[in-house]
Amino acid sequence: MEHRILLTECPDSKGLIAQITNICYKHQLNIIRNTEYVDPGTGQFYMRTELEGIFNDNTLLLDLDRALPPGSRRSLLSRSAKKVVILVTKEAHCLGDILMKVYDGSLTLDIAAIVGNHPELAELAQRFGIPYHYVSHQGLGRSEHEQALLKVIAPYQPEYLILAKFMRILTPDFVAQYPNRIINIHHSFLPAFIGAKPYQQAFERGVKIIGATAHFVNDQLDEGPIIQQKVAAVDHNYSAEDMEKAGRDVEKAALSEALQFITEDRVFVHGNKTVIL
Repeated sequence: MEHRILLTECPDSKGLIAQITNICYKHQLNIIRNTEYVDPGTGQFYMRTELEGIFNDNTLLLDLDRALPPGSRRSLLSRSAKKVVILVTKEAHCLGDILMKVYDGSLTLDIAAIVGNHPELAELAQRFGIPYHYVSHQGLGRSEHEQALLKVIAPYQPEYLILAKFMRILTPDFVAQYPNRIINIHHSFLPAFIGAKPYQQAFERGVKIIGATAHFVNDQLDEGPIIQQKVAAVDHNYSAEDMEKAGRDVEKAALSEALQFITEDRVFVHGNKTVIL
């Protein structure tokens, strides 16, 4: 028996759930769990179906194509670990949290490699037996550095790139190599306080909560589809440094929950927003 996930996205119409589940029944597949949603603004239908049985992928997908309305997208996914490459700079908290969660089995990822533009986190990667590639940006233009990164990353053929505090802005050419497959943790509750020094910005505004946002990277700085956001309460006693320290825990939580959604194939991307089922 195999355990697979069917993701369906299409314009809404009557009877979609019945059509999809009847096709699954026709293929003698057992539905373990089913979740659906219709966006009232766009009229777009989303459905995530966990299935168990013996699969004939081509026939199942062909039957779905015949039944679904024009403009539909469907995919049948296995439950294997997602292969990722993690990009880092100097900060260890997000990387360390991911490594520990993978180690204890609470996060199902296949970390193929860690790539950093500084050497500081190489020892941490080595402790977990993961290859570390130091690709310095010193003396290189942004495009040159990205080409060097891609040369290292490409042989691993990752499904996703994780920017675990990789504090560099990526060019559209780089992002185009992995559309909706680069996940960033931004150290504020977007869309507030984008760009550099968000905790200093938050301190100067006297905010009462701080937050972090995990999102897909697109061509606009810190404006990609949001996957998860978390917040923590602060008050006037917090300095900018106190906020940054508290923010590290919020960043870890937002990124790890976003990655959990990714590993469980719960994320649909439509335009510049996500639907999480």
